[in-house]
Amino acid sequence: MFYELRIYEAVPGRMKNVVDRFTNVTVGYFKKHGIKAALFLEPVIGTSNQLVYLVEWNSLAERETKWEAFAADPGWIAARAESEKDGPIVARFTNTILQEVPSIMSVVRG
Repeated sequence: MFYELRIYEAVPGRMKNVVDRFTNVTVGYFKKHGIKAALFLEPVIGTSNQLVYLVEWNSLAERETKWEAFAADPGWIAARAESEKDGPIVARFTNTILQEVPSIMSVVRG
């Protein structure tokens, strides 16, 4: 199992737009394409104006196939453009692919 940690930094003053797009559009397209978002978070202490989420993948090949289908979906492309008609809402994003450390996780899970 792989996990993808994605951090979106909103354009100042546009965080609500980012959250609204995920709530009303993006998550629906994730479901359509079988992308399993495990957790959505926002910082309480630390860097603000960020949306942080974690996606679960069975393999890197699954990730590649599903992200490509999502990114090429005409409905998503149109919805994304509509959400940015007044300018970009995401200033930048980072993503990191992670995997569990089995020796530690076996202790955690008991």
